[in-house]
Amino acid sequence: METATESLQLTGFEEILEDRELTVSSADYSLLTDLYQLTMAACYVGEGLDGRAASFELFARRLPEGFGYAIAMGLAQVLDYLEKFRFSPAQIQALQSSGIFAGAPERFWTLLATARFTGDVWAVPEGTAVFANEPLLRIEAPLWQAQLVETYLLNAINYQTLIATRAARLRDVAGPEAKLLEFGTRRAFGPQAAVWAARAALAAGFDGTSNVLAALKLGRKPVGTIAHALVMAVAALEGSENQAFAAFHRYFPGAPLLIDTYDTVAAARMLADRVNSGEMQLEGVRLDSGDLGVLSREVRSILPGVPIFASGDLDDREIAKLKSSGACIDGYGLGTKLVSGSPVNGVYKLVEIDGIPVMKEASGKVTYPGRKQIFRHIENGQILGDCLALSGENINNCDSIPLMKLVVKDGKRVQNQESLDDIAKRTAASVASLRPETRQLDNPISPQVEISPDLQSLTQKTKKSQ
Repeated sequence: METATESLQLTGFEEILEDRELTVSSADYSLLTDLYQLTMAACYVGEGLDGRAASFELFARRLPEGFGYAIAMGLAQVLDYLEKFRFSPAQIQALQSSGIFAGAPERFWTLLATARFTGDVWAVPEGTAVFANEPLLRIEAPLWQAQLVETYLLNAINYQTLIATRAARLRDVAGPEAKLLEFGTRRAFGPQAAVWAARAALAAGFDGTSNVLAALKLGRKPVGTIAHALVMAVAALEGSENQAFAAFHRYFPGAPLLIDTYDTVAAARMLADRVNSGEMQLEGVRLDSGDLGVLSREVRSILPGVPIFASGDLDDREIAKLKSSGACIDGYGLGTKLVSGSPVNGVYKLVEIDGIPVMKEASGKVTYPGRKQIFRHIENGQILGDCLALSGENINNCDSIPLMKLVVKDGKRVQNQESLDDIAKRTAASVASLRPETRQLDNPISPQVEISPDLQSLTQKTKKSQ
């Protein structure tokens, strides 16, 4: 009996089938989607709805747990994806051979074969502080296009917004002078997530990443120290921890050293003797275990001019505790609790079709109809609140600062890609503009988001259940 795999092999798209490593390149992104995006698109074609003008908005129903704000991130990857949106002949053949689309109209395959994104994109700039139910992005495009891009958009924006939000919070707690290094690759949810996490952390104010691929792609120099393995291996084979440090410095002079493999204080004293005698230079030491507050103070007294870095499953609360205890720490390596945690609950919902406002009315998941804009009220450099209004609405009771910008028109970018440094500056300014109660670690309070009178009225008119 012919198996499903054997059946697929007979169809001539072996380059897809034979990629057993499950690696993903940008050429694969059109298939990096949920099945129902494709089946819905086929249905739209069959019903003659595919070309109708549609507007979808991407927003978070709730913020990450314990956060009073989120930092929008991931737009750059979204724009790259839309610019390269294509279906190759092999991908189309793979879909046809699955048997799932046997009843799909022939024109569905024509659309895929000639697929290009031709719509408009409105978005909040990366690095902007946003709150629950505020759109980070709006797609205005033919219905089939706007539908097909949903999965990738949510994937890119949800994860990077989570990392950027955590990174911004860590920067806020650690202070502007601390060195913050992203060490999360081994804990990120896969290789692509690791690269995105590094980018989001840098764009939210981190100083460096240990991820070599991400650093080089982003035009940065990767950073890092050594692991306990080198110290133990060289010490076991050549005689001592001191010899391990000396061996590493033969090839990387002055590089920061991890000093808590055995006795942290003894290692610091041994290094101090070598530094004070002029035998070596030392750019820093890292502490990864034990009582970091106590150890950092002891190490500082022994190596007064040497920067001290700390790592070991740290988060914003642990950094706050270390600072309040008088720890002598100049920088932090942050990984596990930066790149994981409660997700950003981003969703992507239809708000208008062929000029008709629509809304979801399910209990606990109600959405607002129509294309919207966010107007921000700022006084004396602080965000007092936002107003969620209809796009083009005349706002009288809110500040007239609109947050969403047109970034793609008719499928073409209308703005140059921003640098990480520019995004990081916006992130810092956004966090600085938040009130203390929004930035606090315990029970943060988000600014009020008002609903404009016209949006309230449209919501009532649009409801089907009244």
